Order: sequence, then C-alpha cells, then structure tokens
Amino acid sequence: MSRVFAYCRVSTADQTSDNQILEIQAAGFQLEPRRVIAETVSGSTPAMERQGFSKLIDRLDWDDVLIVTKLDRLGRNAMDVRATVERLAEMNVRVHCLALGGVDLTSPAGRMTMAVISAVAEFERDLLVERTQAGLVRAKAQGKKLGRPPSLTASQLETVRLRRSEGASVRTLAREFGVSASAIQRAEHGT
Repeated sequence: MSRVFAYCRVSTADQTSDNQILEIQAAGFQLEPRRVIAETVSGSTPAMERQGFSKLIDRLDWDDVLIVTKLDRLGRNAMDVRATVERLAEMNVRVHCLALGGVDLTSPAGRMTMAVISAVAEFERDLLVERTQAGLVRAKAQGKKLGRPPSLTASQLETVRLRRSEGASVRTLAREFGVSASAIQRAEHGT
C-alpha cells in the first residue's frame, strides 16, 4: 500500500508552509502529519543538501508518493529538480506536482514534461549568457571600464606604495584606508 508524503519548503523564516499543506489536501490527498516534511531553506540549496529533504529520502520506500505544490519546492534549477526526480524514480517513488496538473513526474508523461521544462530552462540560460556577452561587448565598445570600481584612488595607491616601502604593515594601511588587506597587497603590486 502506498504511503503519501508531502514536501513543503519556504525560503524565509517569516513564511509558512500552511498554504502548501492546504493546497495538497484540497487536491484530495490525505496527509498524516508525520508524513509532512516542511522546512525553511533557500531553493538554491540543492535538494540532497537540505536537512529535511535528506531525512525524507531516508523515510521513503518503494511505491510511496511524494507530493509537492510546485516544482520550485524541489529546487530552483532544472538540473537539480531533474536529478532529484530521477533519484526518486529509481526508488520507485512517484512524484506528483500539483502546479503541473498533478502529473506524476516519474511517469512517461511526467518525464516528457520534465524534458520540456529542462529544455526551456537551458534555452533561457543560453539566452541570458548571450545577452550578457552582447552587453559586455557593447560596454567595452563604448569605452566603459568593466569590473568592480577601485577601492583606492590614484593618490591613495601612491601613498600606499610609499608607506609600504617605508615599512608600514599591510594591516595598518588596510585599517587606515578602510579597505581589505588584499586591496593593500594589490595596490603594492600594481594589480
């Protein structure tokens, strides 16, 4: 007999997973409180590195069902979501996503849905890289200086070099100019 688990995730402590639980129950799933795993962790943290999700993986067994309200509960990036779903499929755990019409992501239709989502995510990532590169080329062509603005002015750089040659410590100069020790070392070496 299949057991039903729910994984609910929120990103910040001022959020609550109550709405996710209510949404799962409204979809007709009977949840036992001990089978609801709710945690507060950023979606950018890979699923297998999340404490609550890792414990969930250890509890899941053959033919269990895992319900999530949206794919982003499993992860923010398509690669992590796909790897997580594939791992669950290997365990013969069905993964239902309510936002995708309750489709079982481990079924043939679910795998096709995941493939389309992954393809779209990869396409968006490629477009972002392309636009970023085009923007950098345009900025360079316009003579704009790229990168972080210098932490020390030209006159401060000269002062740092002079003071270092006179024996002033990196730490002292860093405190004096309100910058990091590595900024003083870069100034000293002209990088």
